[in-house]
Amino acid sequence: MKILAIETSTLLGGVAVLHDASGIVAEVKLNIKSTHSERLMSEIGHIMAKTGLELKDIDVFAVSIGPGSFTGLRIGVSTVKGFSYATGKPVVAIPTLEALAWNFPFCRYPVCTVLDARRQEVYAALFAWEVDGFRRILPEEPLGIATLLACLNKREGDSGDGILFAGEGALLYRDIIMNGLGQKALFPPLDKMIPSPANIAFLGFQKAASREFADPISLVPWYIRKSEAELKKNGRTHYA
Repeated sequence: MKILAIETSTLLGGVAVLHDASGIVAEVKLNIKSTHSERLMSEIGHIMAKTGLELKDIDVFAVSIGPGSFTGLRIGVSTVKGFSYATGKPVVAIPTLEALAWNFPFCRYPVCTVLDARRQEVYAALFAWEVDGFRRILPEEPLGIATLLACLNKREGDSGDGILFAGEGALLYRDIIMNGLGQKALFPPLDKMIPSPANIAFLGFQKAASREFADPISLVPWYIRKSEAELKKNGRTHYA
């Protein structure tokens, strides 16, 4: 089984190809000041050319569905939907914060994945490793950073002697997190702070093997909350 995975939930973004017989065949990540619409298709073309594959050779398309950048997620989801329509191959949808947690398999600490949601909020979730995968302790939701820290402090009995924070939101609010949790707040190296297209491919393979396919017609990004444009249309100027 060959998986083409797309990750566009953050500015970084990237593409990966996985073959079940040999693991990750290729992965490309770019942190440049251009939009995913400008670079995604060229990077897919590049990685396919380097691996000697064509679109028709791909068995499953995997995509990060959010939360994250509204525009980036739309581009990623639209791209895999187009590929699915063109090839007739299935799609699997991967939650971004769960995929980010998979940067730390076998971690002894709970893993709190945090993305910037703007307006002084974050998208966050808390996971714990159990045997062969992560279990959600706190589900994905948009929170003020102070609210997130209050929730984590309430669960001190479950968090042992530390909580590992990862994601652009963890970088943005690192000082506040450290002030709120002290030595319990742990941070990985910078290269582990970003969602990985390879993780999207790996989790996509797991879902495909279990036949947990998404309907490409009804598939939409998982924004969690409404966009600013939708809120303004409804006469609201702030988030609940």
